[in-house]
Amino acid sequence: MVLRLTLLADTHLPKRARVLPDEVWDAVDSADVVVHAGDWTGTGLLDELEERARRLIACYGNNDGADLRSRLPLVARAELEGVRLAVVHETGQSQGREARMAVLHPDTDVLVFGHSHIPWDTTAPGGLRLLNPGSPTDRRRQPFCTYMTAVVDDGAVSVTTHRLPPR
Repeated sequence: MVLRLTLLADTHLPKRARVLPDEVWDAVDSADVVVHAGDWTGTGLLDELEERARRLIACYGNNDGADLRSRLPLVARAELEGVRLAVVHETGQSQGREARMAVLHPDTDVLVFGHSHIPWDTTAPGGLRLLNPGSPTDRRRQPFCTYMTAVVDDGAVSVTTHRLPPR
């Protein structure tokens, strides 16, 4: 079975934006699974995604308070059509990230993370794929706000990074 995923992180609602862009909601609506790698900052979006997404896999981030931490894990894990997925907010500095995460998540095929707001798609020497969708609401020093979509098909994962138009 082919699964369509929407990958999000660092939404910071309602602090950095009031709502997700329409394009992101369209991606959520067409996805089989929505993944969120933390820094929600408020429970409103979590409530909306729990109601609207077919399936939500998510963790909390460093900017998320007790209300979110009581509802979400530090690390979320799931198996999607044979692909072992982990979701975590922070991975530390970029130098050495792949090797460090491969040690911390040895039974993982794909690790989705956030925190930096920088889109990232690399593969560690042992095969662990690391994905950061960036942020759809707070580009920081990046030229664009971003999110990712992915397709899981027969154990293979293909990923697209989407740039959002300036608001």
